[in-house]
Amino acid sequence: MRRLLVALAAMAAILAPALPAHARAGFWAVTELDPFPAQVRPDVPYTVGFWVLQHGTHPYEGPGGLDPIGLRLTAEDGTTLTFGGTPLPEPAHYATSVKVPAGRWRVQGLQGMFGPYEIGTLTVPGGLKAAPPQFPVPAGSEVMDYWGPVKPPGFPWKAASVIPNRLPAATPATSVASVASAQPAGATQPVRATQPAQVSAAVGDSSPWRQPYALVIVAVAAVAGTLLVQRAARAAVRRRPHDPPERETRDGEEVISTG
Repeated sequence: MRRLLVALAAMAAILAPALPAHARAGFWAVTELDPFPAQVRPDVPYTVGFWVLQHGTHPYEGPGGLDPIGLRLTAEDGTTLTFGGTPLPEPAHYATSVKVPAGRWRVQGLQGMFGPYEIGTLTVPGGLKAAPPQFPVPAGSEVMDYWGPVKPPGFPWKAASVIPNRLPAATPATSVASVASAQPAGATQPVRATQPAQVSAAVGDSSPWRQPYALVIVAVAAVAGTLLVQRAARAAVRRRPHDPPERETRDGEEVISTG
């Protein structure tokens, strides 16, 4: 057992530095809306732009992509509407079309492996009341501008200085912000309208730590299994019956018994 504990501790020490940076650092993101329509009428489609920002200041930097991305609205009676986001030319920028019945709706941003972000409460007919920020507004000596002309509305997040955008210039495109704050959009239907249990299964609101630590769990299980097999094999060898050396019959010799 002591060898097992030592091996597990050694394996954890080896794999911890190898975990992705987003697993060892703060693992969170925020959803920031472009200017939202001041008045939302029942069953009228609107185009909404939004940004998914890791640590509130930059696009996602981890492996792969973020999925699902979108907006989730939950009514007081439990009815849930999910509107999937479509990527726009700017990094971390998305758009979707929403069509919401009358009522009060809890609005959340779906951020892939990050947890859902509380945006606020939407009253239809009426407007959106923003929720208090879940994370402190970053403030420091400098912040990177990843976008150029079209950037999240909250930029530069109280930074003392801004590092200019060094990425290749994107093809100029009309921002969704101007579309969302203007007239209602075309008649685009919601991606899906389901009950909370179905949405939970589709979205997968699981802990964001599950994926980064899967490697550690598998490795620890492999080490533990190997040590247990070796221990069982040694015990089986010790229990195996065998004849004493003096009782063995050698080739060419005759065994004479007396009495």
